[in-house]
Amino acid sequence: MTQPSALVIVTSSFPISGDGSEAAGAFVADLAEELANHVPVRVVAPGHADARESWAKGVEVFRYAAPEQALSTLRLWHPADALRVLRVLRAGQHATEQAITAGPTAHALALWALPCGYWARRSARRHGIGYSVWTLGSDIWSLGRIPLVRSLLRRVLRDAEHCWSDGLKLRDDTQAIAGRPVEFLPSTRRIDRVRTEPLRTRPPYRLLFLGRWHPNKGIDLLLEALALLSDEDWSLIERVTIAGGGPLEPLVKDRVARLQAAGRPMELRGYLTRDEAQQAMLAADYLLIPSRIESIPVVFSDAMKLGLPVVATPVGDFPGLVVPSPTCGILAHGVDVAAILCALHEAIGVPPAAYAEGAAGMAARFEIEASTRIILAGAADGSDVD
Repeated sequence: MTQPSALVIVTSSFPISGDGSEAAGAFVADLAEELANHVPVRVVAPGHADARESWAKGVEVFRYAAPEQALSTLRLWHPADALRVLRVLRAGQHATEQAITAGPTAHALALWALPCGYWARRSARRHGIGYSVWTLGSDIWSLGRIPLVRSLLRRVLRDAEHCWSDGLKLRDDTQAIAGRPVEFLPSTRRIDRVRTEPLRTRPPYRLLFLGRWHPNKGIDLLLEALALLSDEDWSLIERVTIAGGGPLEPLVKDRVARLQAAGRPMELRGYLTRDEAQQAMLAADYLLIPSRIESIPVVFSDAMKLGLPVVATPVGDFPGLVVPSPTCGILAHGVDVAAILCALHEAIGVPPAAYAEGAAGMAARFEIEASTRIILAGAADGSDVD
């Protein structure tokens, strides 16, 4: 019996600890499992050590040793950090070779462009298969600004059979670097829960921030804005939950503690598992997304599927997602403390139930089954993947 050809996913985002710290990783895991309903899937992913493991039915994972700290935060001019980066680059390339040669392989899909697209490109060319690339904001808006890296990024994107981006503006910016057509393909997770309790029609309201505590995510701006709310404003708020983790942890803990000391109903939580995150969204009335830089975060599509309106800053694709009628939330007029404060005032003055129809309509645009069909069609070009 002929062994069916596999799809190899090369990624830097895949769950390791299962503690909710890998939001994008949960999406990639869901995608791999969905794809495995159609073809065998081998995943190249970071881990605590080089290893090979069975993840789910039809999904095998080839781990490469990688530090918990993201490569983008390492200092290449520092000898110790430069050595760490070099080790990861070698380990990732080796794991990609192992995955592609573990059996018949039809196609390689890189999530994301660098370094994963580089690994996929080298191995795919060596073994005569095609590869595709799905870009993330950090690929284009951070690495794409470095001249030598931008040149490498262009080659990786240009030579791919298909190129996708998980945001509309990101698609356009990727296309400008690649000099080739790029398609929009939203990243989204599988949602297991449904909202059974209607959104509130009167205060007090429950607000939720769920994400990385990183400057790009604007958690510091949000906490400053919360500190400026008046006693009257707080009388309309049942609680504000801050969940996640990241490099701004000392700042977050300090400012939340100050708010708590002032008698504000603040709840501080760490990273949430998938079930905990969904439950937190179902127990909230607004999701707060105060980002400085953003495409379309997975947490946004999660919220839409769970019928939770958002309060977001006007970055990335949010102006085109939040504003169109029927609206699915509130869009701040800027990316600063004053604008976020104004948006919070609007949120606690408008029943979240007013945005239920908009959230339901937006949810239909983020279906993992649709992404799976597009990827399989791309992988089938010139291969035996069905």
